[in-house]
Formats: sequence, C-alpha cells, structure tokens
Amino acid sequence: MSADRDTIAFYQARAPHYVLKFGQAHSYQLDPFLDRLPAGGRILELGCGGGQDAARIAVRGFTVDATDGTPAMVKKANERWNIGARVMRFDELDAEAAYDGIWAHASLLHCPRAVLPDVLARIHRALVPGGWFFASYKLGEEEGRDSLGRFYNFPSAAWLAAQYAALPGWENAEAREYTAGGFDNITRDWIDLIVRKA
Repeated sequence: MSADRDTIAFYQARAPHYVLKFGQAHSYQLDPFLDRLPAGGRILELGCGGGQDAARIAVRGFTVDATDGTPAMVKKANERWNIGARVMRFDELDAEAAYDGIWAHASLLHCPRAVLPDVLARIHRALVPGGWFFASYKLGEEEGRDSLGRFYNFPSAAWLAAQYAALPGWENAEAREYTAGGFDNITRDWIDLIVRKA
C-alpha cells in the first residue's frame, strides 16, 4: 500500500488548516513545467491538496485529472475550485498512455521506499511517449516521520536517481536541489526532478 494511514489521518483532520497555509497560490514550479507540454494536453495530478495547482492547469488550457489520497483534501479542492478532483492513492493508478504530463508536487515524498519503484512504473506506463513527469521530494538518509507524525521517504539524491534509472525509457531533463520550509515550519533540503518518457 502506498499510503501511510497516520499521514492520511493527519491530512484528513488538518485539511482546512493546510489549505489555508498552502492553498492560496499555485506552485512556482508549475508554469515552467506546463510550458514543456503540448497545448491542450491531459495532465494527471497526484496529490492535488487544496486544488490550486489543478486550477492553474485548467486556466492554462489543459485537461486536468486531479487526485489525492485524502478525501478531505479532495472535498476542499472541489469546494474551492470545482475541478472534479477524485480520491485515488498512488498505487491505484492503472492508466496506460493516457496523460501528456504527470504533476506530483510534494506528494510522492510520502510514498514508502519499498513501494516507490512500483509507483514510478505506474507513472511511466500512464504517460504517452514523450510525456513529462515532475516530482519533488524532501531529501534525507532514511525513512521517518516529521514532528507532526507524517511519514516521509527522505531519500538521498543518489538513491532517487537509482530508482528512476531502474526504469528504462526515462530521459532526465532537470534536477534542482534547494532549501524550503513546510507545514512543520522546518527548513529542509529538497529536490525537484523532471523527466521525460522516451
């Protein structure tokens, strides 16, 4: 299973507070990612949260399939943006060549390391040839929980690179490391990865 129950429970209980803090503006990485995609393409969002990124995707003229593993987040996203978001865990993705892009901002970082290779394979299968995939992770050395009890895979950049490389057909386009805060108000090292399905 790709979802930690305590993490889902946290977001289920704290959805209004989370959306208030992070749901006001779309991610700054989003527009540059969308610029890589064909106009009017179909995009899957994994972990839509409050729905602000999905709303921006729609404004840009794309068809968006917004998903989140937490029912309360899906409800908030639809109340605020009317984007047709639906509940789906990462391991429930079962599409084939259906999306021009997959956007997973600050979501796959909750996926257990043992499950992440299968999720990445599902993402690869769900993309059309030439499709693009964005994901961001909090870096670290071993899996663990933050001060709020949320589970993180906390990978190293090298470990992540190995998981992506294990799937034939990814073309690495960009890897960017930086520091940023989070809902727990702790600054950590992050990495953004953008790859293309050959």
